[in-house]
Amino acid sequence: MTTALRLKINKNNLPFSAHRESVRPFFLTAAFCCLACIAGFAQQSQSDTVPGAPSAGQQAQTGSEHTNALQSGVAKVLTLQNKSLVFPDLATGTGSLDSWQKFKLASNDSLSLSTLAAALIGSSYGQATNSPAGYGQEIGAYGKRFGADMARVASSNLFGTFLIASLTHEDPRFFVEKQLNFPKSAEYAARRLVFTRSDSGRQVVNYSGLLGPLAGETLANTYYPQGSRGVGSTLIRYASDQGWRFCGNLLRQYWPTINRRLQLAPQTSPASAP
Repeated sequence: MTTALRLKINKNNLPFSAHRESVRPFFLTAAFCCLACIAGFAQQSQSDTVPGAPSAGQQAQTGSEHTNALQSGVAKVLTLQNKSLVFPDLATGTGSLDSWQKFKLASNDSLSLSTLAAALIGSSYGQATNSPAGYGQEIGAYGKRFGADMARVASSNLFGTFLIASLTHEDPRFFVEKQLNFPKSAEYAARRLVFTRSDSGRQVVNYSGLLGPLAGETLANTYYPQGSRGVGSTLIRYASDQGWRFCGNLLRQYWPTINRRLQLAPQTSPASAP
């Protein structure tokens, strides 16, 4: 009786052991979202300061020798994101960015509210349509899709907003073009995919915006499931990225007006396009 009971218990434990592996991505996703929420609350608590510029007291505290190393790193990453909680890459000044500021901007873009929202929507759609099919539709598939979408954005920002923009001296921020009707705004959003502003203020080819997502999608082939890799799948994802970027540019163009009317976040003063 004792032996039979033990065998029965062990058999009952097998599904739980297999189930635990599929549930694990949810815990990772939940932890990531908690960190993002903590960052958002920390930014909202600083709404009384000038967006994008910490106060003198904060600068002194950050620069003090008693500041914890982790706190100092988080403060540096959030400096530029204070300009816009949703779109950190909205330009609020015409001054050029150095390489370190472009790295911070890439980090902020990867953790912005717009990026999180796009990843949640994209992974939900992929879960509903079973795309990529290699992830399946079991309990842990959504976490895999969400993690892959976040990784694609992060690698695209690392290559484009930081590395390529630093090498080509491009300004990866979005400059709002004021007083345009909708057709002109749509034209500007599309043109912004191909052209951007250089560090010196000239109009140049947007190599960072064109090659950065392509490099990120190429890297995605190392962690995407079988059947969703290769040249064809990479180009399909890249075309989708450019479509999303166009929609994002159009929303950025109107974001100051939307933010001002709905009072979604502390108002900023975006710089106009050159």
